[in-house]
Amino acid sequence: MPGPGGLRPLATEADRERLVALLREHYAVGLFGLDELDRRVGTVLSARFLDEAAAAVTDLPASAPPGTASSAPSSGPPRRGRRRRGHAHADQPAAGWIPTSERFRDPSTSTVMRVWVDPADQSRHYVPEPEP
Repeated sequence: MPGPGGLRPLATEADRERLVALLREHYAVGLFGLDELDRRVGTVLSARFLDEAAAAVTDLPASAPPGTASSAPSSGPPRRGRRRRGHAHADQPAAGWIPTSERFRDPSTSTVMRVWVDPADQSRHYVPEPEP
């Protein structure tokens, strides 16, 4: 996921913490065993670049594990087939989302928004930047 000028963003400690938290959630619900958790956490912790760290979660299910806030039942008809890549507004990033270098000012509110990507389904999410 190259940024401006083709540079790859470095993985920060916050990025690693979010990804490890996501892995622990999936381990806790039995998606994979302890050996697999260790392997994936090792990948995240040893990664220098954000895309390398995100590789540890890209094959996880798009939906959140049971018991997390984003796994609440949705209203409306169920979706079939592959989920469409899209974008959505969120008040704060969810566990596992990866920040991009993209920022923009929302024309309706003048709020500076940062774009985050969910590596599970490549959906983009707009989250307000904290005020200085």
